Amino acid sequence: MVLAGRHAVVTGGGRGIGRAVAAALRAAGARVSIVGRDAGVLAEAAAAGAADAFAACDVRDEAAMATCLAELAASRPFDIVVANAGAVETGPFQRSDAERFRRMHEINLIGTINAFHPALPGMVARGHGRLIAIASTAGHRGYPYVSAYVAAKHAVVGLVRSLALETAKSGVTVNAVCPGYTQTDMVADSVAAITAKTGISKEQALAELVKANPQGKLISPDEIAQAVLHLCGPNSGSITGQSLLINGGEF
Repeated sequence: MVLAGRHAVVTGGGRGIGRAVAAALRAAGARVSIVGRDAGVLAEAAAAGAADAFAACDVRDEAAMATCLAELAASRPFDIVVANAGAVETGPFQRSDAERFRRMHEINLIGTINAFHPALPGMVARGHGRLIAIASTAGHRGYPYVSAYVAAKHAVVGLVRSLALETAKSGVTVNAVCPGYTQTDMVADSVAAITAKTGISKEQALAELVKANPQGKLISPDEIAQAVLHLCGPNSGSITGQSLLINGGEF
């Protein structure tokens, strides 16, 4: 129970990576709150034991997030913030207008900022805190037909590196976890989009996604959760400004 007495919040915590992270943190003894847009999904995750509390909120809305997180932190301030909520849209650059880039930045970058901002002052005042962004291998390299998503995830990694320097002497660490293709609804949606556009089977579409991974498989959400758990642990105080790749050796 290495996180006993800690309070963690996970955005996008109702399903996929976020739910796995929330469950792992709770199993390690933390009180866990989850945030997302679908109250029903959040309630089901909490009822299944992945979280202690939940609140429906759009991470893109700065004022709403500030209010939502303040309410969840009323009983105890947040010691850990995991900014996991994100989304991807596909399409060639020539058909990706500025609005698509704005949407990707709003959910992936601004959503991360809105999760970090309310919790950071209290962490600094107490001399301890963990800020973790779930980014992507797309935060390190380019991929075709997802330029808006790649640009946003690069921005998230840049934010982590800069904020880690600002908080280096405060007792707060700031890191990113960057998985490759993972067993999530987002990847399932990508497979469905590929099959709809190309007519190939789901198996063929999935094979196309994982072929860049030398291990030839999707990443498990639990693997990502364990990486987050390590970054939140008592022996991780010198790990900050890092971007941990979980990609089967892709690069």
